[in-house]
Amino acid sequence: MQKPLVSILMPFKDTEAFLTACLLSITKQTYAYWEVLAINDQSTDNSKTIVETFTKQDLRIKVFDNNGLGIIDALKTAYGLCNGQYITRMDSDDIMPANKLQAMVDALLKNGPGHLALGQVRYFSERGISNGYARYEEWLNRLTDKGSNYTEIYKECVIPSPCWMAHKEDLESCGAFRPNRYPEDYDLAFRFYEKKLKCIPCHQVLHFWRDYDTRTSRTSEHYAQNYFLDIKLHYFLKLDRDISRPLVIWGAGNKGKTIAKKLKKKDIDYVWLCDNPKKIGKDIYGKTMQHFSVLKSLKNPQSIITVANEQAQTIIHDYFSKKGQNSMTDYFFFC
Repeated sequence: MQKPLVSILMPFKDTEAFLTACLLSITKQTYAYWEVLAINDQSTDNSKTIVETFTKQDLRIKVFDNNGLGIIDALKTAYGLCNGQYITRMDSDDIMPANKLQAMVDALLKNGPGHLALGQVRYFSERGISNGYARYEEWLNRLTDKGSNYTEIYKECVIPSPCWMAHKEDLESCGAFRPNRYPEDYDLAFRFYEKKLKCIPCHQVLHFWRDYDTRTSRTSEHYAQNYFLDIKLHYFLKLDRDISRPLVIWGAGNKGKTIAKKLKKKDIDYVWLCDNPKKIGKDIYGKTMQHFSVLKSLKNPQSIITVANEQAQTIIHDYFSKKGQNSMTDYFFFC
C-alpha cells in the first residue's frame, strides 16, 4: 500500500531563534513521506536564510514568500502549493516529537475520511509555564484523550492549531484557509465542528508548544478576547441557536455585556440574568437586568453562560442537570 504524503504548512516570521530546532524535529520524524511548505511572512531577521539552508540539505523542505500579509495569507499560500493527501500545520517556534507524523497518519489510515487526527500538547518555556497555560494544557489534553473536543468548543479553542491532521478532501469541505476570520485556528475548529469531522482520541503528547513573550498569540490584536467572542457568537447563532426558544444570557461582567451588545446590534431579543443585587433591576443597553428566579417563567430557554467563576459554574451545571437539560443543546458555556 502506498504511503500517503503529508503536507506540513508552516508560516514563519522572525523566528530565527527557534527555526533550527523546529526543522530538525521535522527531519527526525519516523514517518518519512512528508513535505514542508515554509512560507516567509516578511521576516526581518535571518529566518528565511535558515530555512533556505535546510532546503539544500533536504529536498522535502521548500520555502516561498507569502503571497499576501499575515498568517491567513501565508496558510493560503502554503495550501495552494501543497501536494499531500494529508494536511497538517506546524508553528515555526515549536518542536515535534519524532513519532508525531506516524501516530497521526496511523490514526487517519485506521479511521478513514471524516475524521480528524489530534495529539496532546505540552507547553515549555525557559521561564516556566504560567498557571493559565498549564490549566489550558490540562483542559485541552483531557478533551483530546477522549476525543470529546467539541463538547466545550464555546469555551476556548479545542483544536490545537499545530497539532491536527486531516484528509485534504475533508479540509477542503470545511473551507480550508479561505475565510479571513481571526483567530484563524478557532474559526477552523468551528468549521471542523460544523462539518462533523470526528475527533480521534489520542493519549500521547504529539506536540511541544513553546511559550515566550513575543509569541503571536500574546502580542497580536487578532487574539484579543473580543475576536474570540465574535467567533463564538457567530457560530452559536449559525449552528446551535434554536430561534423557537427564548435566549438567556447569564452574567453581567465584561463578556456578558459584550454578548448583550452584539445581540442588540443584530436585533436579537434576549433575557439577561445576574446575581448582583446592585445590578438587578437596572437598565443596561435598553435591557432590564433580572434575577435568576425569572427562569421559572421562561418556556424551554437556551442559555449562554458568561459567568467565569468556577464555583458558580459548578452550581450552574448542577442546576441544569437537575432540570434534565443538556450542555451544547440547552446551555453553552462561553467561558
